[in-house]
Amino acid sequence: MEVPYLVRWAQPEEWMPAMNMIWKTFLKYEGRDYTEEGIRKFFEFITDDDLYQAFLTGRYQMMVALDQGRVIGAGSLRNHNHLSLLFVDEEYHHRGVGSNLLNRLCEYLWSEEGEYLMSLQAAPYAVNFYRKLGFRVVKPEQEISGIRVTAMEKRLGRTDNR
Repeated sequence: MEVPYLVRWAQPEEWMPAMNMIWKTFLKYEGRDYTEEGIRKFFEFITDDDLYQAFLTGRYQMMVALDQGRVIGAGSLRNHNHLSLLFVDEEYHHRGVGSNLLNRLCEYLWSEEGEYLMSLQAAPYAVNFYRKLGFRVVKPEQEISGIRVTAMEKRLGRTDNR
């Protein structure tokens, strides 16, 4: 029987394990779609001390999925309603971890922050994943500093009377 994993807001001591998992997963699944400049920019982003300080002060929120204390997934928010990072350790792909993290972040934005929309910049590898979870493309793919992304968004909560 598989041990269920825990999803919650990240603690400071989980920052480095999360960033290490993100970097390893990025290199395996997304790095091949990026230029050397894009790979370098991504690494600089996740290792930036200003980003870590923003996390510590609550300006950069990160939720983690944990399996017996090990970080197996992470999703983060910036600028109120923008998904900044969403990564799952390769051993846990196709087991609902990413969907669970994303749904929990969407629910938080809707119920706790009163946001109506979540935006993101999807890597080529992830566009179909986000489509399956209700996101729609709002701009065609573009390359920014060697990083290929497709702008996507999703309306949150009940949309029948809004």
